[in-house]
Amino acid sequence: MTEKSDSRIESATSRVIELEAELEASGSATTEEAALARAKEVLHAWVDSVTAVVATPGVGRAVLIHENGTESRIASPDLPFKLAVPVNFARPD
Repeated sequence: MTEKSDSRIESATSRVIELEAELEASGSATTEEAALARAKEVLHAWVDSVTAVVATPGVGRAVLIHENGTESRIASPDLPFKLAVPVNFARPD
């Protein structure tokens, strides 16, 4: 990664940890290669358990429904737009 990119990542992780501390909840962050690889492995398994997705770009939220019936709500400015099906105004022939 570039120095500018590293600085942005460090700034973002610090901001999140500070916000969680205000809520009296502790957080941890890592950019260390082995710990990050483990986190990605856990995330991939978690995503693989998704059986339905509700994307609501207008409010910046995606809700994942997992195979055990639980819901995971993700607030994101990008993800709901990536998940939403683009509008197609072409008439079917």
